[in-house]
Amino acid sequence: MTERVRPSPADEGFRQELLSVLPHLRAFARGLSGRSDFADDLVQEAAIKAWTARERYQAGTNMRAWTFAILRNHYLSELRRSRRQTDLDEGVAERMLVMEADQEGPLHLGDMETALQKLAPERREAVLLVGASGFSYEEAAEIAGCPIGTMKSRVARARADLARILDGEAEGVEVKTRKAG
Repeated sequence: MTERVRPSPADEGFRQELLSVLPHLRAFARGLSGRSDFADDLVQEAAIKAWTARERYQAGTNMRAWTFAILRNHYLSELRRSRRQTDLDEGVAERMLVMEADQEGPLHLGDMETALQKLAPERREAVLLVGASGFSYEEAAEIAGCPIGTMKSRVARARADLARILDGEAEGVEVKTRKAG
């Protein structure tokens, strides 16, 4: 009979804290990628990486910011790798995965998800971190590895772009194929 190893109190505390951020990680991953299957893979990989690196986490610091940075870095690595392998039209993949809603509320959410995917990646990430995930500009800038002023600019531009896209005025919006500040 194999004896089960009990986790240390530190490991158990880390595990509980990690579990508490998983829903936030998934929402962030879904917003970044626009695909629930890819988002689930990103979250799983980020959780594994966080668990593996748990000795480097300082208890009492911001677990959400730490794990969001891990997820973001993994997402960017996956994008670089996938660009070398194939050019997948994410818009086509998203349309194949999304089912038409029959209630008005979900339609508006679908409109927002579609609009988010039209933003330049840096702007989408910024508005997801600050607007959807509730990070301060300082925390979001740290996660994204950019100056605070750049983060504020990206959020402001993303919000303006989203308003134009949702109002049907997408002309002039810097979409994800262009680099944007």
